[in-house]
Amino acid sequence: MPDKDRNNLFLMDNTANPAPLGLLAFGMTTVLLNLHNAGYFGLGSMIMAMGIFYGGIAQVIAGIMEWKKNNTFGMTAFCSYGFFWISLVAILMLPTLGLGTAAGNLEMAAYLFMWGLFTTVMFVATLKMNRALQFVFASLALLFFLLAIGDFTGIAMIKTIAGYEGILCGLSAVYAGLAQVINEVYGAKKLPL
Repeated sequence: MPDKDRNNLFLMDNTANPAPLGLLAFGMTTVLLNLHNAGYFGLGSMIMAMGIFYGGIAQVIAGIMEWKKNNTFGMTAFCSYGFFWISLVAILMLPTLGLGTAAGNLEMAAYLFMWGLFTTVMFVATLKMNRALQFVFASLALLFFLLAIGDFTGIAMIKTIAGYEGILCGLSAVYAGLAQVINEVYGAKKLPL
């Protein structure tokens, strides 16, 4: 084998696609939190554990894998939203451990609003990508803004509406992740993106 071909062989990226892991980690955790926001159950250890380990750590791992693949968008999205989940759990848990005071509605509104701004810009980047990702990011931006408005105004109905919208957002991410898995396994476009 000529040296040029041997060098190209080492430069080829044969690592797995990390996007399904990141999308599923984000989507499943988002659905569960928003079932809470919609009023179906309390904010217990199940959501906190998903937020730390699957929504948080798994997404950060996916983001690091996207960095290895030279995918700036994927790295930025998965690492950022992974750390969003970890920071959200910290905001909720630190006061119960005596490490700071609980965030008030205005503080949470500011936190969620900043995530909405970030997500809006990330949505603009998806306009060069597939429709599934466009829907995920558009619905996520809307979710952050609804949650911010709910905290800012204190109107419980807005949080409930956000919960239902968040379930839809999370399910769209689950679909996008699973569609990539199915399409890759079958080597054909079985599910549209």
